[in-house]
Amino acid sequence: METTFRCAERGDEALILEFIKGLAEYEHLSDEVTATEELLGEWIFDKGKAEVLFVLADGVEAGFALFFHNFSTFLGKAGIYLEDLFVKPEFRSRGLGKALLKELARIANERGCGRLEWSCLDWNQPSIDFYLAMGAEPMDGWTVYRVAGEGLRQLPQR
Repeated sequence: METTFRCAERGDEALILEFIKGLAEYEHLSDEVTATEELLGEWIFDKGKAEVLFVLADGVEAGFALFFHNFSTFLGKAGIYLEDLFVKPEFRSRGLGKALLKELARIANERGCGRLEWSCLDWNQPSIDFYLAMGAEPMDGWTVYRVAGEGLRQLPQR
């Protein structure tokens, strides 16, 4: 099996959304997906707020990683935040997730980033085991907080 990578380009919105929906189904969060091809095109390609990397197995898009830059004030440099990493079920156990993570690390190093980080659901033991095997360390003592939807719209008035 030949493994290659390609960056998403305009016209890939439907494919990106397919991967997002596949990940949401795996995470039992399908009801939370409100993304559309139009929104993805606007935010990824028009506004440049995220990037998508596909891993291809013998020329077929088998997995994806959606990421963007964040910034560490302590390090004084940018990092890469991996929002989503997903490999289609029929392509799993072929090293494609590992290949994606390694390629993201290569990109982070090439760009001079100080770190590569992501979140993982507490129940997702297969992914946790994978990340630990890749040398990732859990950030004990940190809790993710989120304001979204109506709460975000109301926050300026609080």
